[in-house]
Amino acid sequence: MQKHTLTNADLISRSLSAVWHPCSQMKQYETFPLVPIARGRGVWLYDFDGKRYLDTVSSWWVNLFGHSNPRINAALRDQLEQLEHVMLAGFTHQPVVELSERLRVLAPPGLGHCFYGSDGASATEIALKMSAHYWRNSGHPDKTQFISLQNSYHGETLGALSVTDVALFRDAYGALIRQQATVASPDSRNAATGESAAAFALRCADALESHLQRHHAQLAAFIIEPLVQGAAGMAMYHPAYLRRARELCDEYGVHLIADEIAVGMGRTGTLFACEQAAISPDFLLLSKGITGGYLPLSVVMTTDKIYQSFYADETARGFLHSHSYTGNPLACRAALATLDIFAQDDVLNSNRAKAALFNHIAQPLREHPAVYNWRNTGMIWAFEVHSKHADFAQRCFALGLQHELLLRPMGNTVYFMPPYVINEDEMRLLATRTLSIIAALT
Repeated sequence: MQKHTLTNADLISRSLSAVWHPCSQMKQYETFPLVPIARGRGVWLYDFDGKRYLDTVSSWWVNLFGHSNPRINAALRDQLEQLEHVMLAGFTHQPVVELSERLRVLAPPGLGHCFYGSDGASATEIALKMSAHYWRNSGHPDKTQFISLQNSYHGETLGALSVTDVALFRDAYGALIRQQATVASPDSRNAATGESAAAFALRCADALESHLQRHHAQLAAFIIEPLVQGAAGMAMYHPAYLRRARELCDEYGVHLIADEIAVGMGRTGTLFACEQAAISPDFLLLSKGITGGYLPLSVVMTTDKIYQSFYADETARGFLHSHSYTGNPLACRAALATLDIFAQDDVLNSNRAKAALFNHIAQPLREHPAVYNWRNTGMIWAFEVHSKHADFAQRCFALGLQHELLLRPMGNTVYFMPPYVINEDEMRLLATRTLSIIAALT
């Protein structure tokens, strides 16, 4: 490839000819062209003509410490000279052992065993299978069903889709999946007038209790995105719901699966969102930011009780799941470098200061008459926009590119999940230019 002669138009044309892009109606790229990216640095992405875009969504919520981070780059260069990959079935290696040991110390108490996959949906599949298999090994073979929240998202493989409540996917692939039940979401936007977020969360937990009372004999697990439901439009809710869910799952003998694929690794203000409810789930799912946005990796952490139920002489009692790249050394080394940055830079405290600063900077945006439901949890912000445009999301995306912003609204919900390395000047640019875009569209 002739990098020095490649243009935006060249790459777009070649991509449309050869690449089938994810979650896309390819025909729409006729009017909303692909955005070609040549390189990245910090919070910025650059195309082949040198134009820059502030990555306000961390490239699908994965990038934590900026593109081309020098410390993660250095760790990967070092690992490349030692071991790029070895199968994890029957073998082991230093990065996967060190990562597992460090996660065991950092995670909520009791989560001492790590099983590795390739991506977030894989982690969901692993946890669902592991939960149901645990109950089978424990003499409860009828516990094979699951529940999730309304508007939940846990991935797009068939098993993950069974606990994903998104109409678009359900309509397209419903015939292929085993549909599972949902219970009311504690999304604080749905609270009654004058009702606190905590009171609404506990009211929604009553619906969970009712479902568990009636179906616990068949239920293996309740899977939930702690504190923020991402694909539901960054639906945020009070930690009281998590605390009550933990109590109810214990009472009725149902596993609690905490899907922290998007909200873990500091996104909600603590390293793990579950910390804010002071609970330990039976399964903790991690992916996306765990490698700093560098390489595909997912982890399912679970308890010794669950691990021991598989520990036997018979192969059939073992956990029957594998990925060719399970526990890849390069990905694990990137994750270790990411954890190093958290520790060395006091990232969580720094993020709290940045969140407070951005809330102050963004006050004019928050006060715009077309903006409502402004909300913030950790390093996630979201709000809705009153707009007469049915294609608001596409218009906002297109205008964002003109203003050097990579925005990807969900319907009329605009959200920010920037890399943690964003500085004050970049925050001001993000807030003022988003305000200009909202004003232009309303």
